Amino acid sequence: MCGLLAYFSTDADRVDDAAVAAVRGAQHCMRHRGPDENEAWWDARAVFGFNRLSFIDIEHSHQPMPYADGRYRIVFNGEIYNYLELREELAAAGATFATEGDTEAIVAGYHVWGEDVVRRLRGMFAFVIWDTRTSTVFGARDPFGIKPLFTTRLADGAIVFGSEKKALLELLGGSKAAGGVDPASLQHYLTLQYVPEPATLHTGIRRIESGTSFTVVDGELHTTRYFHPSFPVRPVAKDEQQALYDRIADVLDDSVRMHMRADVTVGSFLSGGIDSTAIAALAKRYNPKLLTFTTGFEREGFSEIDVAAESAAAIGVEHITKVVTAEEFAESIPLVVWYLDDPVADPALVPLYFIAREARKHVKVVLSGEGADELFGGYNIYREPLSLAAFERLPTGVRRALGKLSARLPDGMRGKDLLRRGSIPLEERYYGNARIFRDDELGFLERRDPDLSHVAVTAELYRRTRAAGYDDVTAMQYVDLFTWLRGDILVKADKMTMANSLELRVPFLDPEVFRVASTLPVDQRVTRETTKYALRRALEQIVPPHVLNRRKLGFPVPTRHWLAEGLHDWARQIIEESQTDEWFDRRQILWMLDEHRDNQRSGSAVDYSRKLWTLLVFMIWHGIFVEERIRPDVPEPAYPVRL
Repeated sequence: MCGLLAYFSTDADRVDDAAVAAVRGAQHCMRHRGPDENEAWWDARAVFGFNRLSFIDIEHSHQPMPYADGRYRIVFNGEIYNYLELREELAAAGATFATEGDTEAIVAGYHVWGEDVVRRLRGMFAFVIWDTRTSTVFGARDPFGIKPLFTTRLADGAIVFGSEKKALLELLGGSKAAGGVDPASLQHYLTLQYVPEPATLHTGIRRIESGTSFTVVDGELHTTRYFHPSFPVRPVAKDEQQALYDRIADVLDDSVRMHMRADVTVGSFLSGGIDSTAIAALAKRYNPKLLTFTTGFEREGFSEIDVAAESAAAIGVEHITKVVTAEEFAESIPLVVWYLDDPVADPALVPLYFIAREARKHVKVVLSGEGADELFGGYNIYREPLSLAAFERLPTGVRRALGKLSARLPDGMRGKDLLRRGSIPLEERYYGNARIFRDDELGFLERRDPDLSHVAVTAELYRRTRAAGYDDVTAMQYVDLFTWLRGDILVKADKMTMANSLELRVPFLDPEVFRVASTLPVDQRVTRETTKYALRRALEQIVPPHVLNRRKLGFPVPTRHWLAEGLHDWARQIIEESQTDEWFDRRQILWMLDEHRDNQRSGSAVDYSRKLWTLLVFMIWHGIFVEERIRPDVPEPAYPVRL
């Protein structure tokens, strides 16, 4: 695990002392990603910088790593869980090894198999390889996008890759040199609560997409999608169902076993729900002294500490908790946003930051349950096509008429929303699990493009699902793999744990687990009564009975109450001091803030908290990265080098 930087000149003999110093300086922005080592390597065309957080072959697997008598250099962020098997296979093919770690397995695999190596890797990764003999670059991100990788081109023509966007901003010379705020990305952020890949909020910096490899030849970047998720759904006869559930349990057990590979202690996050409890229960098989961690708030109804403690007791693991106050929450926001690079308006980021900080006092690696919902059908919204199935059989004209009828019905009337949703094609009504501002609610946005819609983000994804003949539930899951999962869930998981020099591993997002989950028929994913049906049945042999059907909470945050109470003045100050008039009519936002407070005091159901939170996070981000007015006090990593 690390923060990597890779600088490639477009001309021979262009790397000088200034380029090396610039890369070394930018590495400091990523010190939290790797406090164990800070190394650099360069030749006449390339500079590699590397901050290391070490877990496997701690004494020998130093980076940037040479291979084949120095022909290659690699920097690698992540973990390859099948590296032992790969090394054995490569050794049989004639490859030699000087270390015992997983980094060398990647570069040796590239030497033997070429670009096809990425399809053999079971893990989370972002890596860059420099071939000094051919002066070419090869790199890739893992299939689901667990590990980040940003890229930009500098004023001197050099191409740069990095684990942190802020390090690229440092090399570019600031926000203005990075092209300023991208209006389209901002508009998408206000709709989705994150910036969809491959864009960032700066026009001049992009992301290498999940499941994508790339080359740089003669100064030109070329990308190739190597991971094409497919859902070869197979019917399951009644007498085959138990075998299916056993297969799910077995593949999860194998994935957790692989994810426990490390030369340091591994712990587990435990929210109290089915996913994290399953991971912790399986992890205990391989570490009987497993430590688990959870967080919550003092406000009733916004904490899973009690239920998580109950689950921890049931599976027999030691449990550590962290309670976050409203004051701690508010004080942490600028630092959390700094770590994020781009704004993500998911309030669950903050409790995740605090529980990661607590966990890092005890362990260096934690497991978590991200990905189960996307793979096994865990979101309640996935059940919507079941309730709307009758509408799908109606002619298009009839559905439109029902939609017009719904618009004339009084708000709150039973059936109004069902008619509205049933009249809208899936491609228009679903674009991921977040919807903050509708297009018609963006009147406060000063530079809104009326022709830009959320549909632009998902249109190509839906085209693929229709070409593949997927049903609506499967189409929603496919869309989430490319939107919600990699744009929100995995960004907050990586950024908040790495902020605390803690590695997070996600056993559900394993190629072998996906291979099994992708074959499940719809009725084994969602029913009218429940979600994740097959997974729940499979976990009957793993998790305590009281967990199986517990309502999903995750890490809920009481922003609705806080923005109407103790954090109202804090929010007002952020809005009033923000220099975002180029983008927002702040008078409308202040009105929204006061209206939210008044609604909560009067008992009204109208709730603007998610909209306000989305705007506040952007304003803080703008204050840090554009105005440079907000300067978070970023701590130096203060953890022991070895655990």
